[in-house]
Order: sequence, then structure tokens, then C-alpha cells
Amino acid sequence: MIFREVEDPDLIAKARRGDVEAYNLLVSRWEKRVFNYLLRLVSNREDALDVSQDVFLKAYQSLRKLDDPARFSGWLFRIAHNEAFSLLRRRRPETELVGEPRPPDAMLESGPRLLPMELSLAVESALKRLNHDQREAVLLKVYQGFKFEEMAEILECPVSTVKSRLYTALDLLKATLAPAVLQKESLRGES
Repeated sequence: MIFREVEDPDLIAKARRGDVEAYNLLVSRWEKRVFNYLLRLVSNREDALDVSQDVFLKAYQSLRKLDDPARFSGWLFRIAHNEAFSLLRRRRPETELVGEPRPPDAMLESGPRLLPMELSLAVESALKRLNHDQREAVLLKVYQGFKFEEMAEILECPVSTVKSRLYTALDLLKATLAPAVLQKESLRGES
């Protein structure tokens, strides 16, 4: 973790007193993580940008309601979760939320090794095949590094539910991704 001259709780205290620069510093610290989380939830760059702005505006407006400044990250991601799912509920009738899986044959055409871009596309495709709850558990744990207790607060469910969603999702990801990787490995062995 990078040493920070001023910690988040100090910036929150300053922002609560009206210091806009302190809040801008908080935004700059968290905007990339929040955006990446939202992008994987809503699967659209423009929507993720719009929702990110809404998240930080709502966080600013509600900063005085934050009981424990040390829990800022979980509180912020709870706002992001709520905003993303509000968008998804509004959007659901017009589009299907599950992405098209990439056929394994398409991955085999490029040669015996999974290139970083192919692997990235395969992971993104596999993530889209998970249901929303499972995908969000993976995003919060693997991509954002939250602890199970923090995830439970963000998702407003018991820790046991969070663990169940995560482990089910990881099993599904393993089953989805393993055949492509194993096929590539077996082709490499035959060359």
C-alpha cells in the first residue's frame, strides 16, 4: 500500500467542514477503483462514467451520514452498488444483461498459447456468464480486495451468503476457463 500523507478519515473530516479540495483528493484516490468496479457491473464505459459521477456526488451529499470514516471504502462501494443496480433495473427491459460467451473454437484459431489479451477476453466473457450476485462477489473480493465482512456490509447480506456466492462463482469460472486453457496446453504439448 502506498504511504499517504493524509489519510482518508482526515480528508473526510476536512470535507465535512466544507473543504472541497479534501473531497477532490478523496475522489482522485478512489475514482479508478470505483469506475473499474462499475464498468464490470454495467458492462458499458459511458454508463460506468455516468454512474461514477453519481456515486461521488451522492457520497459528497451524504458524507455527514457516514458514521465511521474508517469504513469509507465499504460505504462508498455500497453507494456504487446501489447506483449500478438502479441503472441495471432501469435498463433491463431493453437489453439482455448476460454477455455472449466466446466460443472455445474462436480462441483456438490463434495458436497454442493464450495471449494476455485472449486471457483477458476469456475472463471478461466468463465473468459475464455469472449472475449479478456472483459477479459482484468476485469483483469485490478479487478485483477490489475487500474482506468478507466488508463485502457483507456493501451487499447488505450475511457473510455466509457472500462466501457462498464467491465460492460458487469461482467454481463456475474455473469450469468455464479451464477447458480453454487445457485445450491450449494440450495443443502446445503436441507441437
